[in-house]
Amino acid sequence: QVHLVESGGGSVQPGGSLRLSCAASGDTYDRSFMGWFRQAPGKGREGVASLGMDGDTSIADSVKGRFTISSDNAQNTLYLQMSDLKPEDTAIYYCAARLGKQTRCSGGVCSTVKTSLVVDEYNYWGQGTQVTVSS
Repeated sequence: QVHLVESGGGSVQPGGSLRLSCAASGDTYDRSFMGWFRQAPGKGREGVASLGMDGDTSIADSVKGRFTISSDNAQNTLYLQMSDLKPEDTAIYYCAARLGKQTRCSGGVCSTVKTSLVVDEYNYWGQGTQVTVSS
């Protein structure tokens, strides 16, 4: 079991910055990767950024160059630094974790997933924090 608590959301003007934090507790030793997702009103949940336990990262094209994912040394706090925010970034932002190994198979070849922007590949979620970008 892993407990995830997000913080740092709020309202900001276009072009502004925010840093989200996610505090992880519980069986954190068994994590394979962690990530940030967001869900705008009337839309599905989409992957924003992911961080593997070995430091690999994945960033969605929609936020590449503006958002950065990182963690503290113990990897018990996950961060999402967001800059040059746009109104279309308005959403509830969720922190997520994968406990245990995740495998993807294609053409009979299977490999271990190091980072993921796929909702179904996560098994623990935080409650979310609202980010609103508006003038």
